[in-house]
Amino acid sequence: MRDSLQVPALLDLSHTLAAPLLERFAFPWEALPEISAFIVSLAASLGADYEQIAPSVWAHKTAKIAPTAFLGAPCVIGPETEVRHCAFIRGSALVGAECVVGNSVELKNVILFDKVQTPHYNYVGDSILGYRSHMGAGSITSNVKSDKTLVVVKSEPPVETGLKKFGAILGDYVEVGCNSVLNPGCVLGRRVSVYPVSCVRGVIPADSIVKSGNVIVRRQTDWRVS
Repeated sequence: MRDSLQVPALLDLSHTLAAPLLERFAFPWEALPEISAFIVSLAASLGADYEQIAPSVWAHKTAKIAPTAFLGAPCVIGPETEVRHCAFIRGSALVGAECVVGNSVELKNVILFDKVQTPHYNYVGDSILGYRSHMGAGSITSNVKSDKTLVVVKSEPPVETGLKKFGAILGDYVEVGCNSVLNPGCVLGRRVSVYPVSCVRGVIPADSIVKSGNVIVRRQTDWRVS
């Protein structure tokens, strides 16, 4: 089970500027406390195609950023990414290429791999979203437990993270249905699909479907993404 939680099992690092950070750790959530400092360290290597549009905020020249969007520091917005009206990026956000950060979306302490979509009314905090993952309208990550104790990844055996704030890790190609909640410490394997209005807990194996009530079933057909 622990192997399935490690970085290579969940994420293709060729699709993020955060590869040097994530390569340092066995589990992807171990990188969460380091995101802010890592973004600042990227400044010297971003190149001429990026512009510093505010203190410690860099955006690629091809990114489209609505005038009503707020980009807090530190932050990097990748090429061809669209940040729509009233998006609220609180800071410590590394957003990849060809992403969508939609209207009224809030991001905080996150890594979004290339082609991630958070298009409508999403909250994503203290989380990592893998390549081509998608958050349906109104779906959110819950990043703090109600009793404020440290987050434990509920695998077999459980893994203590030492983190008070940890939302979710989405592997590559994950689809989260509208108005779903990912509880603290969720880890969704590659190609997982979550039904709309679901409450998701724990570890979801790759190529699974999550139904209401956290019912998990395996896909019955082969599923590939080009």
